[in-house]
Amino acid sequence: MSVVETERHDAIFVIRMNRPERLNALGTELRAALAEAWVEFRDSHELEIAIYTGTGRGFCVGEDMKESVERGTVGGGGGGPARENPYMTGEIQKPIIAAINGFAMGGGFMLAERADLRVAVHQAVFEMSEAKRWLLGGFNHGHINGLSHTVATEMAFAFRFDADRLYELGFLNRVVDDDQLMPVSFEMAEHLMTLPPAARVNTLVMMRAMRPPVSEELLELAERLRQHGAKSDLMESRRAFAEKRKPTFIGWDDPEDRYHTPTLESLRGTAV
Repeated sequence: MSVVETERHDAIFVIRMNRPERLNALGTELRAALAEAWVEFRDSHELEIAIYTGTGRGFCVGEDMKESVERGTVGGGGGGPARENPYMTGEIQKPIIAAINGFAMGGGFMLAERADLRVAVHQAVFEMSEAKRWLLGGFNHGHINGLSHTVATEMAFAFRFDADRLYELGFLNRVVDDDQLMPVSFEMAEHLMTLPPAARVNTLVMMRAMRPPVSEELLELAERLRQHGAKSDLMESRRAFAEKRKPTFIGWDDPEDRYHTPTLESLRGTAV
């Protein structure tokens, strides 16, 4: 059984994560298979629209933390250099529809977020989990999706959202019953195929360019904050999750670091 299934429907390409026993967690094998599928879509002269979905109760729950604990490193590394994934680098100039069939957590939320259009089932659950697994929460996700600052803050602190609320907030284009997920996604894909090819491509480039970026200054602050704290807490978070227990965090290797958190003012050299 392949961990990624693909289907061709004329110019529409379905990419389906197929690791339902792990809620499509992003292990090394799944990441490699996804990269291969997205390269096929990017390089094809026949395929024009992709529908990205999952099998089972999860769209994707992000990093395979059991694998991370076994490997002894955090994130998606391991097993040598990763194959390029043009979906993750944003270089595919073809519309992509996320058909979100269930849990979209952490890295799985990011997979849904990168799509141009999003359809979800009513029972889908969303969480940007960075605050649980790293030393900085997902500060950018609400911003680039045009959400209010209070909602973006809630998202950054890893609160969960249901599909109906995210639809009301404008993050989702459609919320449907289970049996309508793929039909509605195909309807959207077929509509896109009725457009003049140049209009479809040019409009896609324009709409992607209009997504609000995070400023370079804030990205620099984020990089400083990612280094501010006990790195051992990263693996402790994953061990606790894998062992189904409450984590025991240190916070900072030197307790005094708690009072020397990087800020925009310190970055600019204006701190007192």
